[in-house]
Amino acid sequence: MGSEARFCQGCGAPAAGDPGPQQDVLTSITPKTVSTLCYVPVIGWIACVYALAAQRFRNERVTRFHGFQGLYLFVAWLVVDKAIGPMVRSFPGDQDGIVALLKIALIGAWLFMLFKTSQNETYRLPVVGELAERSLAEQRS
Repeated sequence: MGSEARFCQGCGAPAAGDPGPQQDVLTSITPKTVSTLCYVPVIGWIACVYALAAQRFRNERVTRFHGFQGLYLFVAWLVVDKAIGPMVRSFPGDQDGIVALLKIALIGAWLFMLFKTSQNETYRLPVVGELAERSLAEQRS
C-alpha cells in the first residue's frame, strides 16, 4: 500500500497508522450563509441550532441574533400549527382561513428575512426580534 492509502486495494482492510485530524464538514460555511439558512421556511431551525451551538459562532453576534430570531419564528409556526390551529378549528364554522393567513404571514416573514440576510442586512422583526435581542443579551451577561 502507498503511504497515502487509507485502505488496502486487495482486501479492503484499513491502513495502519494515524488517520489524521478529522475535519468538520461545516468549517467552510460563512456566518452570512448560516444567518441566511436560519430563515429557510420550516427547516431553518436546523441552521439556527447550529448557529447557536457551534463554538465558532460564540462571538458572532449577528449570526447568533439570526439563530435566535429564526428559532423563534419556527416556534411561532409550531404554535400556529399545533395549538392555535386545533383550537380555532374547534369553533363552529369554517375557520381554516385564519390559520392559513397566520401561516402565510409566517412564511412571508421567513422569505423577507431570507432576502434581508442575503443582502447582509440585519432586520429585527416585531416581537420575535425583541425576543432574540433579549436572548442574546442574556447570554452575554
